[in-house]
Amino acid sequence: MSEYLQAERAQEWREALRKSMKNKDRTAIPRVKMPEVDPEVRSHTYDEVNLGLSEALAREESHRCLDCVDPTCITGCPVEINIPKFIKNIERGDYLEAARTLKETSALPAVCGRVCPQERQCESQCFYTLKLKKEPVAIGHLERFAADYERMSGSISIPQTAPANGTKIAVVGSGPAGLAFAGDMVKYGYDVTVFEALHELGGVLRYGIPEFRLPNEIVDVEIDGLKKMGVKFETNCIIGKTISQEDLREDGFSGIFVGSGAGLPNFMNIPGENLIGIMSCNEYLTRVNLMQAADPDSDTPVYKGKRVAVVGGGNTAMDAVRTARRLGAEKAMIIYRRSEEEMPARVEEIKHAKEEGIDFYTLHNPLRYEGDERGHVQRMLLQRMQLGEPDQSGRRRPVPIEGDTLWLEVDEVIVSVGVSPNPLIPQTFTGMEVTSWGTIVVNNDTMQTADEMIYAGGDIVRGGATVILAMGDGRKAAKAMHAHLNKSL
Repeated sequence: MSEYLQAERAQEWREALRKSMKNKDRTAIPRVKMPEVDPEVRSHTYDEVNLGLSEALAREESHRCLDCVDPTCITGCPVEINIPKFIKNIERGDYLEAARTLKETSALPAVCGRVCPQERQCESQCFYTLKLKKEPVAIGHLERFAADYERMSGSISIPQTAPANGTKIAVVGSGPAGLAFAGDMVKYGYDVTVFEALHELGGVLRYGIPEFRLPNEIVDVEIDGLKKMGVKFETNCIIGKTISQEDLREDGFSGIFVGSGAGLPNFMNIPGENLIGIMSCNEYLTRVNLMQAADPDSDTPVYKGKRVAVVGGGNTAMDAVRTARRLGAEKAMIIYRRSEEEMPARVEEIKHAKEEGIDFYTLHNPLRYEGDERGHVQRMLLQRMQLGEPDQSGRRRPVPIEGDTLWLEVDEVIVSVGVSPNPLIPQTFTGMEVTSWGTIVVNNDTMQTADEMIYAGGDIVRGGATVILAMGDGRKAAKAMHAHLNKSL
């Protein structure tokens, strides 16, 4: 890989770009700011918050990239995008080539440019971050720019695929892990079919992430690209129920990738949790995002509380509380047992939530709920917390402050304290090893399970992770399965 990267870097056009501006001038350029919709406007609409970079802003930001000899940014990317190459293509004005570069390794560049936690991945390994102690190159913003430019140009490139080899591969789930795996396997020449239990494709990209953060149109375009590459999709098909493991074998599938996600919500098991008006974040977002519950004429409407509390501090919690705001909540609150510094949510999502008027009750933990005479939640008792020593996650452990509690009036509570793996595949498939947490055990280097025919990745293995980590699992599994099948043939 390093030889390839050095050969790419040595090309005449790259050398000419590096010589066109001194590094001290490049490092003096301030990082670009993403244009956004005004908070007061956007908190009442599902339109996308981030507007994307203009051509001028993208070119300006691309000049900041130093085209490093050792591009550490790539090591921070789970799907190993050739980051300097695509950014330098933006700098020279070849935006379509930048998009093609992204597609060499990423099946979902427009998605990743929007929802990937770049600040913890590629941008955390940028030379600016590591050596200069300055804001990193806005890699995510530039990725989105290139992908969006290609889509809007009408000249959408389709990555090359190897000649068809006739070997059938099944993918369980159309979330980011399954889509990344399918994209790489079809490039290798395999006959790939993705089986999706729901009526719409995209998995968590569709039902879990609101349109103000990731428009459905973007997901549709990315999946359409995979279809044009030759990936086949079947919806309303529950592997483990509609089609069994044995059925897949009998149908001639030589390999199976399980990317069925973690759709089983966790609860806190505290008094009053079964009151009306308390639901899981999974149910809330799925009903709004996938089933149009926000529409008054929906067959599956969702309760629209006026005082809404969301328990949790991850991206999903931010999605839920910002959704509640858009559904008319007069007071929308985050309840989180640690401090803001320990929140797993992206910095951008916390910033956007605050701008939209979300109240943050950090260092608070629910103890119990009480309802009215109709059994509807009316208030919640919160325990004030303080931070102790770090726990296994590396974050400081929240410790109750004895006797320090308060009541908070609410009429809707959304619980976002984690999810567990979808149990269907582990329960119905044989030959695999499963942890006590319900996750599938895999070889971390290959993503292969105890059954040499079955590979797995994403939340069904990790228990809960980011889109880009799931995609990294899918790519790793595709590479390993391809090598294994070639060895077996």
